Amino acid sequence: MIKAITGTKDILPSEISKWYLLETTVRNIFINYNYKEIRTPVFEETLLFARSIGEETDIVGKEMYSFVDRSETSITLKPEMTAGVVRAFIEHSLGKQQSLNKLFYIAPMFRQERPQAGRLRQFHQFGGEALGSKSMALDAELIGIAFFILKNMGLKDLKVKINSMGIPKARASYKIKLREYLEDKKSDLSEDSRKRLETNILRLFDSKVESDMKIMKNAPLLIDYIDDESKNDFDKVQELLTKLNIPYEVDPTLVRGLDYYTKTTFEILSGKVGSQSALVGGGRYDLLVEQLGGDPTPGVGFAAGIERILLACENENSLKIPADKIDLYIVRLDQELTSEVVYLALGFRMKNLSVDFDYLDRSVKAQMREANKLNARYVLFLGGEEYKFGKVNLKNMESGEQKEFSLKDVDEMIKAISL
Repeated sequence: MIKAITGTKDILPSEISKWYLLETTVRNIFINYNYKEIRTPVFEETLLFARSIGEETDIVGKEMYSFVDRSETSITLKPEMTAGVVRAFIEHSLGKQQSLNKLFYIAPMFRQERPQAGRLRQFHQFGGEALGSKSMALDAELIGIAFFILKNMGLKDLKVKINSMGIPKARASYKIKLREYLEDKKSDLSEDSRKRLETNILRLFDSKVESDMKIMKNAPLLIDYIDDESKNDFDKVQELLTKLNIPYEVDPTLVRGLDYYTKTTFEILSGKVGSQSALVGGGRYDLLVEQLGGDPTPGVGFAAGIERILLACENENSLKIPADKIDLYIVRLDQELTSEVVYLALGFRMKNLSVDFDYLDRSVKAQMREANKLNARYVLFLGGEEYKFGKVNLKNMESGEQKEFSLKDVDEMIKAISL
């Protein structure tokens, strides 16, 4: 038997209502903030991610699904969405059409990671990107959007962490100080951290190796070296979050592993999903558009993991999803009435009612069992003596009340079902 590839997962009909609920919540809240949905291709040129994310990041170095297509172009299944959104922003001159572009997405991503709870090789994210303004109100707005989506999903065990990455010039000076601090501690670092010391030194703060964490506990902090403008902007973000009643904590060790971040960086974590606790991550990236060939354009955004959020919801038992129901099940009393059932069902369906009937030539008793299994609100009995006189019986499955209608009074039946 052929099975799903390791690290991928089927989303079955029994689970899809959770996805609908989250996706509807995401769309409604983004639309309330006047964000427009964008959809980009599932694959891009590999160069896009190498230039935006950074050659030395784990994503580019270890995790991307890349291949050479028939035109000898290196193609990559998108591991994240920001680079693709910015590419579309540049390619379609969105900045010339509108000064501020507020965009959101819901899409699959691909990374060849070790599968574990809340982490898959094909996973799904939603996120928002605001391109065109340096206003810290957008930083606070996007943190708020992410937080309110999670709260609307019923999650309570949440922690909002924020930090500032400063600007590249100040960060470069800080990296020199950090490297000096680590110089005589190299031999005590894990193998991965020794590599990151040369390639992506800020990622040492992300290490979960106990010996690394002990060393980094006393390391100099980026927040103490950022420039005055970044400090003022960070103060403004905190002021706005307080105004919005969004609880947060400043975490000076919080860094983003992607090269394009500047100033604000943030995460929202859950205490209910184990080691993969980050549900949302994002920040400001004022240099990325220019880095990818566009005009200098400030930007800020975030991405959120759908599978992790649904896992947190499951662990907190926060999802209040009503049972699946259909409006009407048509029970055929006589086998020869199949064509009449098909025609009648179409009429109801054209009036936006959810309708089903028996396709397996089952007994009336079995059809009623199926109606109950589908949580049908009403059952329409077609056939028997009533049918000879152009009549049908409509039964309210909750109250048990049964009412006779003329077969021609479809509109009256629809009114009864729609009450």
